[in-house]
Amino acid sequence: MTLWRIRATVTDRPGFLSVLTASLALRGVNILTVQVHTTEAGAVDDFLVDAPAELTADDLVAAVEKGRGRDCWVARSEAQGLVDQPTRALGLATRLVHDPDALGETLRTLLAADSVTWRPLPAAGGPGYDRGAMRLPDPDGGTFEVGRSAPAFTPAEFARAQALLELAGAVLRRSVEHVTLVLPEGAEVLVRPALTEDLAAVQAMHQRCSADTLRRRYPTMADRPDGERLRRLLAPARGVTLLAVPEGGTGDPDRVVAMANLVAEGELAQVALLVEDAWQRRGLGGALLRRLATYADRGGYAALSAYTPADNVGMLRLLNRFHRPGAVERDGNLLSVTVPLAERSAAAPPAERLGTRLPIPAQPGPGAAAGSGRGLGTSAGPRPGPGVPAGRARAAAEAPET
Repeated sequence: MTLWRIRATVTDRPGFLSVLTASLALRGVNILTVQVHTTEAGAVDDFLVDAPAELTADDLVAAVEKGRGRDCWVARSEAQGLVDQPTRALGLATRLVHDPDALGETLRTLLAADSVTWRPLPAAGGPGYDRGAMRLPDPDGGTFEVGRSAPAFTPAEFARAQALLELAGAVLRRSVEHVTLVLPEGAEVLVRPALTEDLAAVQAMHQRCSADTLRRRYPTMADRPDGERLRRLLAPARGVTLLAVPEGGTGDPDRVVAMANLVAEGELAQVALLVEDAWQRRGLGGALLRRLATYADRGGYAALSAYTPADNVGMLRLLNRFHRPGAVERDGNLLSVTVPLAERSAAAPPAERLGTRLPIPAQPGPGAAAGSGRGLGTSAGPRPGPGVPAGRARAAAEAPET
């Protein structure tokens, strides 16, 4: 017995498929799997069959045509063809997650293509396909041109390729969102989006923070999150939470030393920082706030807003470093600060309008403010060259306050 793949178009009406399968059965052909691709020309049936060794490709084509199949394509198959399509697709998706650079090869395997060529420019006619060619946008820029002499591509195959590209785009965005900061003294910190699985590590960080640090992040006891509230804070419905995790030499690869939150409130992006005491005044708070501002700007928000105690010197200095006129409201010892983003104006309630400086106490209280420290920034530029790990950014300390 020999394995063959057969693809043929069958009239999409009751009984026509049974006529085709009966014709194959008369030649001793056993159908192992079948996939149906819906097209405008009819149902394209893709069979994996086990046929008697003496049958040739011409014999199989004749059997298909006798069974009212048309546009028949026949080719020898290997044992790998016995793997069902969902299992095969999941395996390719797993490979892509572990090796995002293998997108071209993964597309070739998924579509059983003869060739996959990457072009640096978008396809002139946009994404699409015809009988032997498929044009797919690369999530990282450019276009994949997929070629196959036979059989002709189907809408189902185009949809599968698009689903794989969506996964590749998600993997790419995730890798971009992970960045390693190098602090002025040389310590390396990975900044990444939070997951609900980080709850235990974030709770442990809260326990290591001093009472004064927690007060500056959560001004009242009512603001202190319990386990469930903290879990929701790690995955906000509208917003993002970033975590800072030291790299190398900590003995705990999951240790979290800082948390930055952005939660959308209408046109405003409310931000907050919590930095473990031992990591304050090292530039980490500024780096996190700058990344939150980038998220807010990309999300189209009008301004950043922050609620902080009036003696939270570190946070006020970080907000001042945006060098944009802001607004502040005072309610006792609590300040509500609004800082407009570039080219936008915040829809803030009437408040005291400030110049380029927020009111910073001349004599800060004891203890470093949560999120305090000299701001660090990363700049977008050419991709790192050989020997430079992807996603690594060297932070540069800002000039001292005047």
